[in-house]
Amino acid sequence: MQKHDFYINGKWVKSDSTDELHIINPATEKSLGTIKLGNEKDVEKAVIAARHSFNSYSQLPIKHRLDLLTTIREIYKRRIDDVADAIQTEMGAPTSLARGAQAMVGLGHLKAAIRSLSNHEFEFKHGEFLIRHEPIGVCGLITPWNWPVNQVVSKLAPCIAAGCTAVLKPSEIAPLSSMVIAEILHEANVPAGVFNLVNGLGPEVGEAMSSHPDIDMMSFTGSTRGGVAVAKASADSVKRVSQELGGKSANIILDDNHFKKSVETGVEFCMNNTGQSCNAPTRMLIPENRKEEAFAIAIKKAENTIVGDPKGDNTTIGPLVSDIQFDKVQTLIDTGISEGATLLVGGTGKPDGLNKGYYVKPTVFGDVTNDMTIAREEIFGPVMAVLDFTDETDVIARANDTEFGLSAGVFTNDLSRAHRVIAELEAGSCFINSYNDAPVEAPFGGAK
Repeated sequence: MQKHDFYINGKWVKSDSTDELHIINPATEKSLGTIKLGNEKDVEKAVIAARHSFNSYSQLPIKHRLDLLTTIREIYKRRIDDVADAIQTEMGAPTSLARGAQAMVGLGHLKAAIRSLSNHEFEFKHGEFLIRHEPIGVCGLITPWNWPVNQVVSKLAPCIAAGCTAVLKPSEIAPLSSMVIAEILHEANVPAGVFNLVNGLGPEVGEAMSSHPDIDMMSFTGSTRGGVAVAKASADSVKRVSQELGGKSANIILDDNHFKKSVETGVEFCMNNTGQSCNAPTRMLIPENRKEEAFAIAIKKAENTIVGDPKGDNTTIGPLVSDIQFDKVQTLIDTGISEGATLLVGGTGKPDGLNKGYYVKPTVFGDVTNDMTIAREEIFGPVMAVLDFTDETDVIARANDTEFGLSAGVFTNDLSRAHRVIAELEAGSCFINSYNDAPVEAPFGGAK
């Protein structure tokens, strides 16, 4: 595949850049083809198109925007297999995940945007005041590779609904699904300039977007380092900045009758998507007096996690997305061992029989303390750290002892106790007896 064109002002156009990047299939480590890496000139073209289009699109009646979103959703449904295939190819998601949550979530975000737009009052009286909600303007959207369609559509659907225009820079590691989204929007006859896509690297395209005076808002999802760079580059033009960065979420298993199921569920959600989710419950906190029991349950669950070809019928998790991610995870597993955590299952190296592809062994560490690297850094792989606690006060303190505060979970059959613990947790999303099952309409973001 030679995906060298960008989508700007309603058509696919050539880039001025000569730089190319190979798209790597993480299951085979082979190149699928190349994309062009855009530059400041490409961003300029996209911003000019978005700015020009905003003047007319922002005035488009709500009914027309609703019709547009409905059309996009219908075409998305028809092309959902193409979306899923792209996700599986670029990031190695197993078929059940690629065709399930990874692709289906796009439909959910479009439906939520349609529902919100149908019910939203853009102008209303409050006492003697008339309050009007107006579109912000041109929005710069930078998205990561781990849930590529989720991140793109969760930004883009409300952007279109509100009457804004957009310039999207998807992850250069997983650009294919975003290009399918561009094809869907083109078929839906989205007005020229409302949506623009420029592939490229953060230091070039991301920097050019963040610093551009005609982009009114930047929405960034990704690493803390990237978020800092976007915020700094955006400061001079005083644009709005919305960010969702890393996570190291605590999952608290309280001592009650659901212990076995609770531990199993925690391991399953940690390993899901090969651990490449910002809100994954990567820190499991278990009662000190049931530590050995929790270890045994976690080991068995991890051993039953089938690592393999994303297209395999029984595959639970596929490879990590890239060689860089593979090396990072291997290094952190090594660090966990050297710092004294107990390796319960997994470890460094690839699983038996998987010599090609960025595959990692499902790994669980026990006897982890909060000063260890694996308890403090986001690993972004199928690696879980198990910490123990003595009482409720202790577990809350341990859970909050992190610079991250994206999500948290509490498993117990005592709902009043669950709510009491959650009230003390410094996290944006808190789940009881499940994990990451919030509807798309729910707010998503963290503390710290």
